[in-house]
Order: sequence, then C-alpha cells, then structure tokens
Amino acid sequence: MDKTNILVLADHPEILETIIRLINKNESWNGVGVNSYENAVAAFEIAKFDLVLLGVGVDDEAEQQVVAFCKSVDSRIVCMRHYGGGSGLLHSEICHALGL
Repeated sequence: MDKTNILVLADHPEILETIIRLINKNESWNGVGVNSYENAVAAFEIAKFDLVLLGVGVDDEAEQQVVAFCKSVDSRIVCMRHYGGGSGLLHSEICHALGL
C-alpha cells in the first residue's frame, strides 16, 4: 500500500519536528518537513506529495508561493494551514483535507 506523502512547511524547528513525528505515527502517512519555500520546491523534486501543511512562521507571501507552485505541479495537491493543537486535531485536519 502506498503511503500518503505529506509535506510540512514551518520555520520553528521543534514544532516542525513534533508535527512530523505525529504524522509518521500513522502507518499510512509519510511526513517530510522543510523550513522554507525553496526547500519545499526541492522536496517536490524528490517526491510526490498529496498534502502540504503550512505551519508556524509561514507568512502570506510564502503561502501564496507554495499554493501556486503546488497547483502548477498538480491541481489535486491540497494545501492548508495547520494552526497547532494536539495530535487529535492534526489527525482530523489531515483526514478532512484528504477526504478520508
């Protein structure tokens, strides 16, 4: 079974690490963390992503860049803000975004 690849962009290292750890607890998901728009673009050169979470420290300009880039790669890629919260909220956000 293929895993759902989830890219997380956030510039706070500890929060990014926590989000990736929580995502990777799910056997069906593979989380990859990056800390800049440039690194997000580079990540897409290595892997295909189904969902992009925009976390803490991602400003409106970077969000618009990421959304435009993802739509240019594949219009089915879901980009959404992650505002924090516990693992249950993160799980619910991801399931909702992926239509699970």
